[in-house]
Amino acid sequence: MLAYFVDNFDPFIFRLWDNVGPRWYGFAYVLAFISAYFIVRLLSKRGYCDLQPERVSDFITWTALFGVLLGGRIGYVLFYKPEMLREPLSILRVWEGGMASHGGMIGILALSFYYARRHKLSWTNLGDALVVAAPIGLFFGRCANFINGELYGRATNASWAMQFPKELIENKVLGDHAVAVAQNLDSSLIAPEQIIEAARHHSQLNDTLRGILTPRHPSQLYEAFFEGIVLFAILWFVRTQMRQPNGVLTGLFFIFYAVFRIICENFREPDASLVGAFTRGQFFSFFLIAIGIAFVVVAKMRPTYPKHTAPSS
Repeated sequence: MLAYFVDNFDPFIFRLWDNVGPRWYGFAYVLAFISAYFIVRLLSKRGYCDLQPERVSDFITWTALFGVLLGGRIGYVLFYKPEMLREPLSILRVWEGGMASHGGMIGILALSFYYARRHKLSWTNLGDALVVAAPIGLFFGRCANFINGELYGRATNASWAMQFPKELIENKVLGDHAVAVAQNLDSSLIAPEQIIEAARHHSQLNDTLRGILTPRHPSQLYEAFFEGIVLFAILWFVRTQMRQPNGVLTGLFFIFYAVFRIICENFREPDASLVGAFTRGQFFSFFLIAIGIAFVVVAKMRPTYPKHTAPSS
C-alpha cells in the first residue's frame, strides 16, 4: 500500500498568537503583485506597453486593489457562495481564502478600461501587458491553494496522489469517523479542525489520517503548471517574438486560460453544484473563450500596435 503524502501544511507563515499572523495565501498575492509590477515595467521599457515606466506602480496598485481583490472576492461570492450575502461581514474576511479567478478577470477588465479612459491610453494595449503578468499571479495563487489544502482533486489511485485533511471538514461522515478514531489517541480531539491542527505536530495522528483520507489528484499543482507556467510561456513568446496588434494577447489569454481550466477541472473535485454536466469553473470558462475570440477578431479587423513592434533581441 502506498504511503500517500498528506497535504497538511500550516496556512500561517508564522503566528504572532493563536490565529493571528501572516498567511501563505496573502503572501501569494503580494508576490503576484510584485511580479506584475516588474513584468509590466519591463514590457513598458521595451516599448510593448504604452504606459510610461514611472506610472506602472500606480497602475498595478489600482489593479491589485480594485481589479483583483475586489473583483475576485465579489466573483467568489456571486459565482460560488451566494449564501455569504446573508452574512455581509463574512465577505470582508478575505484572509480566510475565497477568491474567484473569473471574477478577478472581470474586475481587471473593468479597472483597466477605466484607467485607460482616464489617462487616454489604449485599453487593449494595457490589457495585453497585464495578461502577460497574470499567469504568474495565477501560479502563486494555486500554490497557496495547495499549501492551504483546499480546492483539491478528485479521488484517484495514481502513485502521485495526495491526501487532503480538509476533506474531514467537507465530508461530515468522514469527519465523524476521524474524530472517533482520533479520540483513541487523544480524547481532547472532538472536532475535525482540531484533528487537522494536531496532526501537523503528531506523527502518529498523521499516520492515522492516511488510513482515513481519500487519495486525490493534486489538482492545484496541475493548474499552477498549466494556468501559470505554460500560459506565461505562451504569452511571453507571442508578445516578444511575434508582431501582433493590441488586443490579441488579451484574447489569447482568455482562450488558453479557459482551455487549461476546462481540462484541469476534470481532475478537480467540484466545489459547487454542477451546471448541467459541467463544473462552475468549466461553465464560466466557455464564456471566456467567446470573449477571447471576440478580442482577437476585433484586434485583427482594426489593428493598432504598441510602440515597439519588432521582436526583442
